[in-house]
Amino acid sequence: MAREGAEFIKNHIIHVTEHAFDDFASAGTDLAANRKILGLS
Repeated sequence: MAREGAEFIKNHIIHVTEHAFDDFASAGTDLAANRKILGLS
């Protein structure tokens, strides 16, 4: 039973990413593009 469980875990484990999910936050902002998207330009 433990062998099957270990195989299941190995096949379904979620691996850690290299970058944080919110890593895009450090990319900066484009004020003109944001205003255009919002229809404010």
